[in-house]
Amino acid sequence: MVVTGMKQMWIGGARVNAIGGRTRQVINPTTGAVLATVPEADADDVRAAVGAARQAFDGGEWRRLTHRDRGQILFRVAEGIRGRAAELAETDSRNMGKPIVEAEFDVTDAAHCFEYYGGLATKIHGETLNVPDNAMSIVVREPVGVVGQIIPWNYPLLMAAWKLGPALAAGCTCVLKPAEQTPLSALILAEILSEAGIPAGVVNIVTGDGPVAGAALVEDPRVDKVAFTGGVDTGRLVMAGAARTVKRTTLELGGKNPNIVFADADFEAAVDGALFGAFANQGEVCSAGSRLLVERTIYPRMLDALAAKVTRIRLGDPMDRETKMGPLVTEEHMQKVLDYIDVGRREGHRVITGGGRATAGALRSGFFVEPTIFADVPPGSRIGQEEIFGPVLAAMPFDTEEDAIRIANDTPYGLAGAVWTRDVFRGVRVLQQIRAGILWLNTYHSTYNEAPWGGYKQSGFGRELGPYGLDAYLEMKQININLNEAPLAWY
Repeated sequence: MVVTGMKQMWIGGARVNAIGGRTRQVINPTTGAVLATVPEADADDVRAAVGAARQAFDGGEWRRLTHRDRGQILFRVAEGIRGRAAELAETDSRNMGKPIVEAEFDVTDAAHCFEYYGGLATKIHGETLNVPDNAMSIVVREPVGVVGQIIPWNYPLLMAAWKLGPALAAGCTCVLKPAEQTPLSALILAEILSEAGIPAGVVNIVTGDGPVAGAALVEDPRVDKVAFTGGVDTGRLVMAGAARTVKRTTLELGGKNPNIVFADADFEAAVDGALFGAFANQGEVCSAGSRLLVERTIYPRMLDALAAKVTRIRLGDPMDRETKMGPLVTEEHMQKVLDYIDVGRREGHRVITGGGRATAGALRSGFFVEPTIFADVPPGSRIGQEEIFGPVLAAMPFDTEEDAIRIANDTPYGLAGAVWTRDVFRGVRVLQQIRAGILWLNTYHSTYNEAPWGGYKQSGFGRELGPYGLDAYLEMKQININLNEAPLAWY
């Protein structure tokens, strides 16, 4: 059963309300009705959570456990997620609007993420270096300390797993702030973590907004590292706040990602890839293929095929297993996306499908936007450059391989992208020249816990997932051992 009613934060191993007594209503975007009520944390609540994490790191047992013991606890977290899989999937689906089938994949991936880092916890190792002296130099890796983690609303449970899994494997303690719109599955996860054996104070979850709770977390001098996933504008604020105390920082920000289709591609696969790349999770994906670059010789055929096949994307209640696209997360975000569609029209771009709010029947009460495709979009236009974060695809033709690469890179972002071609040599050649951190050939959106996730340019810096994500929560220390028995006698 999905979480409902009044919920509490998780600080120091206990459920707590906000110190000031403030609350926030969490809205079901399918109906516009109140789904639950959560505490609205302010700076005092964040200070309490950071204090609990600081105490747990400095004086607690977590970082002193053996790597094997920490790993076994993470395995139990994975099993706890599987044991409550239906509840977690339904919670994210109702809270965020994600189709239930996609939410179920997220729950599975979240369990796998904790399991992956449970195994990796025992693989943290140091080095012994040969130095030009009668000495031994040892490099050891230690947990960075207390980490503040701020996650977005588009993958509520999965982003929590991406952040907490490697941090806990490293031996860090955490204060996690889920997005204020979608805090519910993170609060369920707190119970799972506690039941798996995570000691009190090691993970603290505060519910509040970015300007108040998020800013307090970033600026608290007792926090050693900040990991943020979200928009580039907020990312700049996080960087500035973290700089005041020179915190370690990783940022995974936005994208305006190119999906490039050459004339020799498997045409039907490329059509599916274009639609899935743009409209999965309602297009609310930082790595969405929101710019479709199509070789000019097949461009008209591609537009016709997209317009015909987009009709198969069924909008509806995300709890219906036949639904392919649910509502956008909030009314405010829906209006932002509709405003961008109006911008595209004012710029004179041709709408070949969609273009407005979906209001037929039961959709009327929710925040639904039609899957929208603009054709002949100039690469330098606003909808060709700015991240919309919704179901809006900008299609544009190209003539040559060099032209495709130039357009693909002509953006301040560099998160993701894809190439569709039967010519593997050309595919790899083009991928090597795209300045982005996550790339696919003849597919889109596949993500693996073993591989690094992150971007170039204004898409952020640092990496999550894989051993690279674990490294982000570790410090390196050198220890030099003098092997000379004679005194130094420097003076």
